[in-house]
Amino acid sequence: MNDSLAYLRTPIAIRERAAKVLKYVEDGQSQWFRLDPNGLETAVQATLAVTRERFPNPAAIPFHSRWRHFESGGRDRWSALAERLKHLPPEEIARRRMDLAVVSVLLDAGAGAAWSFREPGTGETYARSEGLGVASFHMFANGAFSRDAKGDPLRVDAERLAKLTPMDIAMGFQVKAHNPLLGLEGRAELLRKLGDVGLERPGALFDIVATSGEVRADSILAAVLDKLSPIWPSPRGDVWEHPVVGLVPFHKLSQWMSYSLVEPIEGAGLHVVALDALTGLPEYRNGGLLVDAGALRPKQRVLLEKAFAPGDEAIVEWRALTVALLDRIAEHVRLHLGMDAARLPLVKVLEAGTWFAGRRLAAERRPGGGPPITVESDGTVF
Repeated sequence: MNDSLAYLRTPIAIRERAAKVLKYVEDGQSQWFRLDPNGLETAVQATLAVTRERFPNPAAIPFHSRWRHFESGGRDRWSALAERLKHLPPEEIARRRMDLAVVSVLLDAGAGAAWSFREPGTGETYARSEGLGVASFHMFANGAFSRDAKGDPLRVDAERLAKLTPMDIAMGFQVKAHNPLLGLEGRAELLRKLGDVGLERPGALFDIVATSGEVRADSILAAVLDKLSPIWPSPRGDVWEHPVVGLVPFHKLSQWMSYSLVEPIEGAGLHVVALDALTGLPEYRNGGLLVDAGALRPKQRVLLEKAFAPGDEAIVEWRALTVALLDRIAEHVRLHLGMDAARLPLVKVLEAGTWFAGRRLAAERRPGGGPPITVESDGTVF
């Protein structure tokens, strides 16, 4: 079996190992899950329902990326900032957008149900992913990540990140005793480590991937994994051991970041191709959709009752099954909508439906809308 780091960092490896876990479950060997085809169809229909509701014209579905959270509440926050950058060349604007996206994604682990962010200026309150996105956007806009907060605020510099403290994050995210944020230390540590990876700024990734007019999506992921791997707690990153399948890679946060770099790159006039090389994101909304729709049937009640660590067998299986089944859901959704993978790549299926369908089912089934299975988050995995 190929367990080389180079192989485990590829989307091919993610899909191949996820397929092995899926077969293991389909063969009835898992002690945690069984697959229910009827439940999978329920997940497809739930995805189609929110897709049609949110996007009557499926051609208008945008990418699933951090940029959608910057548009929370129907506000195009980036456009207001872009006005202040219009004197810069397109490549530099792309670097600054990538500065923002990288930092914001690293701050995007689960917030917990008790935290929210009240937006200055609008007075609107946002929670969970939207709140994290809007809060990090305002930190960026205020120069919190720049070495020259007053003179040149709209950028992210390694030297500033290296000095970032949990208190800086707490202030930017309005954290107080009655407004606690999960994983505060982990988030600050990630950004401090980002300041030490050898990139002068996160936006330098643009110069690594933009070597021609066409940029492959998997080359964006390769650059992210290569340059940012020193920040992860484990040298392998988001790769976990399964007792039968062996090492199972996911690179969820790195793929979420890669998806979030597509729009800045294309904004500079380049074309990102082979988007479907990347996989679905194995996080609790997509995975929760599969459990709540009945596609994945827990074999033990304890799965729904206790909190698990990311490396626990049940969580490795849940996440691998999520990767494999998101591909199946995407195929069905395209079939129903009469679209092909070129017009409706997986990244748009995630945005149109699976993530929101997961959130909707969670809200219907549990007070607070939390996931059906609880994973202990340290701010680096989910």
